[in-house]
Amino acid sequence: MARKSKTELVMVHFTGIADKGMAVGRTDDGRVVFCKGPVPGDQAEILLTKKQKGVFQGHVKHYVALSPDRITPFCSHFESCGGCKWQHLSYARQLAEKEIQIHDAFRRIARIEPKEFLPVKACALTTEYRNKLEFSFSSKRWWSEKEMETMQTPDKQEALGFHAPGSFDKIVQIDHCHLQAEPSNSIRNFVRKFTQDNEYTYWDAKTHTGLMRNMVVRTATTGETMVVIVFSQNNTEKIHSLLNSVKLSFPEITSLFYVVNSKFNDSLNDQEFILFDGKPEIAEKLGSLNFLISPKSFFQTNTLQTKVLYDIALDFAGLEGHESVFDLYTGLGSIALYISARAKHVTGIELIEEAIEDARKNALNNHIENVGFIVGDVKNELQKLSSKPDVIFVDPPRSGLHAEVVESILNLAPEKIVYISCNPSTQARDAALFSAKYYLDKVQPVDMFPHTLHIENVVQLKLR
Repeated sequence: MARKSKTELVMVHFTGIADKGMAVGRTDDGRVVFCKGPVPGDQAEILLTKKQKGVFQGHVKHYVALSPDRITPFCSHFESCGGCKWQHLSYARQLAEKEIQIHDAFRRIARIEPKEFLPVKACALTTEYRNKLEFSFSSKRWWSEKEMETMQTPDKQEALGFHAPGSFDKIVQIDHCHLQAEPSNSIRNFVRKFTQDNEYTYWDAKTHTGLMRNMVVRTATTGETMVVIVFSQNNTEKIHSLLNSVKLSFPEITSLFYVVNSKFNDSLNDQEFILFDGKPEIAEKLGSLNFLISPKSFFQTNTLQTKVLYDIALDFAGLEGHESVFDLYTGLGSIALYISARAKHVTGIELIEEAIEDARKNALNNHIENVGFIVGDVKNELQKLSSKPDVIFVDPPRSGLHAEVVESILNLAPEKIVYISCNPSTQARDAALFSAKYYLDKVQPVDMFPHTLHIENVVQLKLR
């Protein structure tokens, strides 16, 4: 007796977007299907391949009808690179889907309804909006099916670009990335050519060998540029040869650093950043403020849209000049400094000492005296503070607020909480935890990352 096939061909009507670049739809008999490739509005024959927790995954066998919201991707790396997964979906439909994501988070996860759901704020720039990108070197290049079909013999195996989706050791060669303005592409392509022409070895994530590991490019609206190149060993001759060539070829680079990272992982916060040439920071403007950004600084990666985000947060706070404000997870103090002109005093709290050093330096640089910064874990430092704030700003990591932080805020009972988040699910969860004393007044999504599923969201919580 023949074994029954585990695959099944079904018709699926796709209606939305989901995590990891998946589109979601239903079969005619109501089964939920996730699939990469379709966009909302597509109708396709799908070969079901996997079932988990009551939902199916599959591959497109044949498109029956294409969505009116489907567009042609603008990037030649779209099919291989996992960065901008929704380039083939119109920006208007992307925004609509992101609004649905926010609504679902609060209605389904938190089971709370705000007084006002405000429409998503679109991003003025849908390309070249990032001020920071990190690229990886690898001795194993990811070849797309199209490249393999047109190639008689494989070219160089080394690659400089982004990790292929689902692969920790293979890199998609990036010739032109539309996420960051020049000189980002020119610098990256120069470094790749120089290192390959001069036989620099590239990192192998399995054997932990190879000199070239990572490369970070930061660009600012002021025109300043920072480049950090990460090596696996302190080969002074090769390091200096490369960096001198980069310096001579790109005089617009204002901060040129290198790092020697001999660890197995790529995290750099515990590494020494060595200034090879230029200034230790780059200058950035946000509204009327000037910020100095060091290599370890966290700064929102979409500068122009960050101003939109902070203006909304400031409006939600409704500051009149007499308030005491806490800014939790302050980073380099960007929110604290941005709102300082409208408050009596602002206290920023941040765990990373280098970030607080930057915050204090930026306060001094902008002649701001009504801010103070504390180094420490937010959940511990809040319990030590005896003064009660009028308003609290929180902009936590994706994991959201620790339960002890929520408890401390509830005990402090500020009149308003302005909660900024890059993860609507954990934000909604936390908003529900505050509901014992607070009601959810306003919710405002802000699109910081076009062509991705990511969305920033600002909520206003008011004391009952």
